[in-house]
Amino acid sequence: MRREEVKELHYIVPLENIPLILENGLLSHKLAEKHRHNSVAMKDVINLRKEKRVKGTRKPLLDYVNLYFTAHNPMLSKLRSKNTEICVLQIMSEILELPDVILTDMNAASNWASFHNSPQDLEKLDGNAIFAHSWTGHQDNCAYWRHKSQKCAEVLVPDRVESRYIFGAIVYNSSVKDKLTQLGFKMPIHISPEIFF
Repeated sequence: MRREEVKELHYIVPLENIPLILENGLLSHKLAEKHRHNSVAMKDVINLRKEKRVKGTRKPLLDYVNLYFTAHNPMLSKLRSKNTEICVLQIMSEILELPDVILTDMNAASNWASFHNSPQDLEKLDGNAIFAHSWTGHQDNCAYWRHKSQKCAEVLVPDRVESRYIFGAIVYNSSVKDKLTQLGFKMPIHISPEIFF
């Protein structure tokens, strides 16, 4: 992957968390636990992430905010029943240049994920696989599972992403856009059902 390919990063979030985010920024799972919020994370995945430490650091995975290169991925697919309750926040790609940001070449909870320094190791990530529209259609199961995990490659930011790095949101329909506006979100909101499933 080349740096110029990364125009923005994505964060999938329930609408009800927007006021908290506007006030405090995006928080790591550990910091978010101190606030009343809703999470789209699945319990079995959280349990996996609790046990995993980021290679090259002593920090657990839950001490990082996890952003995606693209929200059109298996995580958002699993949330399709909640399309009218969530949005995708658009995050400035300048996050990649912040200190101690880590890249993963696939879902960070995977046993096969590699951890890399940002932004210099972007070239070690397979941009074609990550930005592909679909991860299905492979002839063998190994290729399918690998690509599915690659679609969830992550940008791990220690502790917090300040709200000033949020520049917009993507929503499923106009009704969600209205809800987001009512929650005090003043940045551009794009209706893009094709991002969702």
